[in-house]
Amino acid sequence: MAPDLVIVGGGRMGEALLSGLISAQWTDPARLAVVEPVAARRKDLASRYTEVDFAEEVPAVTDAVIVVKPNDVEAACEALAKAGTRRCLSVAAGVRIESLEEWLGPGVAVVRAMPNTPALIGSGAAAIAGGSTAQDVDLDWAEGILSAVGVVQRVTEPLLDAVTGLSGSGPAYLFLMAEALVDAGVLNGLSRSVSKALVLQTLLGSARLLVETGDDPEELRAAVTSPGGTTAAALRVLESRAVRSALLEAVTAATERSRQLGQR
Repeated sequence: MAPDLVIVGGGRMGEALLSGLISAQWTDPARLAVVEPVAARRKDLASRYTEVDFAEEVPAVTDAVIVVKPNDVEAACEALAKAGTRRCLSVAAGVRIESLEEWLGPGVAVVRAMPNTPALIGSGAAAIAGGSTAQDVDLDWAEGILSAVGVVQRVTEPLLDAVTGLSGSGPAYLFLMAEALVDAGVLNGLSRSVSKALVLQTLLGSARLLVETGDDPEELRAAVTSPGGTTAAALRVLESRAVRSALLEAVTAATERSRQLGQR
């Protein structure tokens, strides 16, 4: 009997999806299969996910997820086509739907996704776009898979470049900010360990405030900015250094680079 889902690629993101699907009880783990050509990695995964079927080659399957490097996507699609795949979700960066549909062949419903690295801990942000034959049921299916490791939004494929620039690359922007804030704490007399602990909790707590209160960012920013106070003084410096503009330009630059990479 064919598995309910085959994950092609047992790397970090492939394992994150597998773990999330098992935790979400998406299906019986015995109905999941992972294709991983590297024997050592396959053995490691099999030792930790004992109910899942791990294989070197693609088995007969209807539904599949491609989680491999961009250069390996064409070969993965051809193997899936031979295995009888009828529906496919791809999380391979920069590989356009047109290419996926060409490699998979006619009659295969294709959904392309752009996730980000927090999916590795079940807190990802992803967007999906359907191919030329994908129906709402196919988008529901893809969303159900990716929801196991985070939140999912639906967009048209051209907007996936903007998603890449915003949430795909977004963790790096926040990591850079965290790095700078830790250094700022040290500059002003805190030990690095104390500064790091305060910065990480500040970022976590602030994110939770945004999510759990549902308030707009500007409302929460205003609430902590007393007239003539310390925060107002700090924000004046950030605005004078065009930090807001720099972020706008950074996301735009990443979006444009994603477009360029997709045209190769």
